[in-house]
Amino acid sequence: MFSGKRKRKEIFDLLLYTLPALILVAMMMYIPFIMSGYYSLTRWNGIAKDAEFIGFENFKTVFSSGGEFGSALWFTIRYTIVFIIFSNVIALFLAVFLTKKFKLANVMRGVFFIPYIMSMTIVGFIWKFIFTQGFARLADLTGWGIWDLSWLGDPKLAFYAVAMVGVWQSLGFYIVLYIAGLQAVPKDVIEAATVDGANSRQTFFKVIFPLLGPSITTCIFMSLTNGLKVFDIILALTKGGPGSSTYSVTLQIYKEAFQNNNYGLGSAESIIYFLVVLILTQIVLKIFSRREVEL
Repeated sequence: MFSGKRKRKEIFDLLLYTLPALILVAMMMYIPFIMSGYYSLTRWNGIAKDAEFIGFENFKTVFSSGGEFGSALWFTIRYTIVFIIFSNVIALFLAVFLTKKFKLANVMRGVFFIPYIMSMTIVGFIWKFIFTQGFARLADLTGWGIWDLSWLGDPKLAFYAVAMVGVWQSLGFYIVLYIAGLQAVPKDVIEAATVDGANSRQTFFKVIFPLLGPSITTCIFMSLTNGLKVFDIILALTKGGPGSSTYSVTLQIYKEAFQNNNYGLGSAESIIYFLVVLILTQIVLKIFSRREVEL
């Protein structure tokens, strides 16, 4: 009798504490996603009372004449690859350096983490000022031609400018993850490698690096998702320009839906991109999870 009452009370408590969260998640994520799937099958400008059902015409438009979506997807893929490589390589190098014992180690960690807690929009505006005014001032002081280049006006340089700012802003987050992974490596394993005659380089690449598998998987996955959803930093830095050379897929979806008032086509592009991101993330997770080494 008492066990039945206790079980009912546990179920009631479970519903009481989880139901509000489930309702909020449904309202913020699941319901909008389902509605986006419906609007992808319609022609709607976001103002009209009723949306005109047109079937898969929006998807046909994206695949048949989706030059803008295709170029935006190609830019996003290139940006993501550059972002993943540089953010992880630089973060791992700095994490190894910051795990050394010296007086300013904690201060340096804080300095590298500060850009990550700043808004991407603010970071974009700061670097926009640096690329235009700051670099021009450096060119006057040093006479070096590299500072006098049109970093945001040249389509080729604009890509590297956006990627550099993205890596700089998020570096602190990945440094923290790699530091946690490095500190979790057992000391006795490192000592055993040293006793066996391994030098510092061999110890890192043969012992420490394989044991960083979980941290590497997490950082690769996070940098992949952050690269694929890049939006605000481009909006603040270049607004997709010059021309459309720095249009990401998320910016393209935003332009189609909220600037061109074509919510149906914008929803279709978002559904297609959701499937692309889902497939890519699952492939990356499987590849790197298999390479992890248990501590």
